[in-house]
Amino acid sequence: MHVCLSHYSWSGECLTTLEFVILAIGSIITVIEPLSTTAIYSTLTRNFSLEKKRKTTTRSMRLSFFVLTFFGLTGHLVFQVFDITIAAFQIAGGILLAVVALQMLNPDRTPVSKDGAQDIAIVPLTFPLTAGPGSITTVILFTANAQNLIESFSVFVAIFLGVFVSYIGLRFSHKLFKYLGEEGLNVVTSIMAIIILAIAVQFLINGVVSVVPQS
Repeated sequence: MHVCLSHYSWSGECLTTLEFVILAIGSIITVIEPLSTTAIYSTLTRNFSLEKKRKTTTRSMRLSFFVLTFFGLTGHLVFQVFDITIAAFQIAGGILLAVVALQMLNPDRTPVSKDGAQDIAIVPLTFPLTAGPGSITTVILFTANAQNLIESFSVFVAIFLGVFVSYIGLRFSHKLFKYLGEEGLNVVTSIMAIIILAIAVQFLINGVVSVVPQS
């Protein structure tokens, strides 16, 4: 069986079920970006205990899987019900990431909550990093283009694999970065803050470009 992904850049290209499955798994894992999330997580949790890190990782990945699965099942329904667009999601994600980046650049001015682990588990680890505008959009498009049960199921397998890879990265991040030392972590934190801010700006640009009429 063949399926045409008319919503993608390969307009008109028909894929077999096997090709669809491979493309869905590869695309969703890639757009979730486990490596970059792991690096950001490492800088945000540098002062957390191992137990707090474990709870943060488990909670954020569980929420990420739930969010992506929810959008995979509902498709565009949520956006239609609340009359919002993917562009609005991109702009919202950009604003949230910008706030996180500024907090990382000014840690002394960042308010400390009673349970900081739960705060970052939701923002930014779940949204907009793991279950962000890009991954939500990708899941929706693949689900919408699935032509049979195998293809539909493969999307949810891809979600599980993407979140699982991220989970492994987060759980063992302390081993990946333990050799940096305090000074190294300070440098990495500053670099990641700049990268996060750049991602935030790109989210905002993408969202604005999507809603501004093209001449």
